[in-house]
Amino acid sequence: MNTNSGDALHLKGAKSPVTLKTVTDEEAGQRIDNFLMRHFKTVPRSRVYRLLRKGEVRVNRKRIEAEYRLVLGDEVRLPPVRIDTREAPGRPSTSLLELIEKAVIFQDRHLLVIDKPSGIAVHGGSGMSFGLIEALRASRPRESLELVHRLDRDTSGCLLVARDRATLTSLHALIREGGMQKTYMALVAGSWQLGTKRIDAPLATEARERGERHVRVASGGKASVSNFKPLQFFGARATLMEVGIPTGRTHQIRVHANHAGHPLLGDDKYGEHQRNAEMKALGLKRIFLHAQSVAFEWPGSGVPFHVSAPLPADLVAVIDAITPVKRKPAKR
Repeated sequence: MNTNSGDALHLKGAKSPVTLKTVTDEEAGQRIDNFLMRHFKTVPRSRVYRLLRKGEVRVNRKRIEAEYRLVLGDEVRLPPVRIDTREAPGRPSTSLLELIEKAVIFQDRHLLVIDKPSGIAVHGGSGMSFGLIEALRASRPRESLELVHRLDRDTSGCLLVARDRATLTSLHALIREGGMQKTYMALVAGSWQLGTKRIDAPLATEARERGERHVRVASGGKASVSNFKPLQFFGARATLMEVGIPTGRTHQIRVHANHAGHPLLGDDKYGEHQRNAEMKALGLKRIFLHAQSVAFEWPGSGVPFHVSAPLPADLVAVIDAITPVKRKPAKR
């Protein structure tokens, strides 16, 4: 049974019917949460996740997590949803639209690359009505835009957005096969004395704490690998690192850095309160983590692709603040 419930959702207090939807080739490969938000366009994001947590959404009659990726032929049960039209989302502000459009650093007919500003979530929810993807869709209403990957709200840097379903599917496959190289710049606490270090530690997401995810190293978690390389030392205070992630788990770099005994500075979830307070006094107002570059070869053609975003001004200022001033030798 395929029922169009869109009209029912716009009636005050109306309730949509239960719908069974078979996943098409165009829909295969996307996450179930994104699929649901495209179907329930006027339903708040928080409610969509609540439907998933409660098991009201089923795939092939089984409960699934928000990260589940749909497969061609999957049967999705869409539960009845009641909504008041007063809860329907409006439109992102003009200032947000302009900010995101100015942050586009690359585009062709298949792909957009955004130098995501810190403080902007990639999607709405968690206290924000609109995120980067909603702003892009509002400013480009004729396009079918989907996030290729994600960045935490306070992380800045390169974010890929597919402009068509074929690009999204091929890049997701590339990520799963380890064919996309993502490099980050991070400032960690203390003097890193581990050299170039590969951290291979599985990660598991625990129950949400105060509505937020908390990730930990766990033997039964998902395989996760981060490659840390020290670039610059600032005495016992900090070390600037280059970090490559063959895998892309939630909070991966943050948890792996903490696991190595050198948490990211400015990280209020996994970091050290005292060190963060010291760095805040020196101008660090958020986590020091920046997605510096993304590189891969386009599936099928093998044509290389590389894009990079420079360290933003707020993080450059922090580096300047902790760099020792070289005194000029006195004149004789």
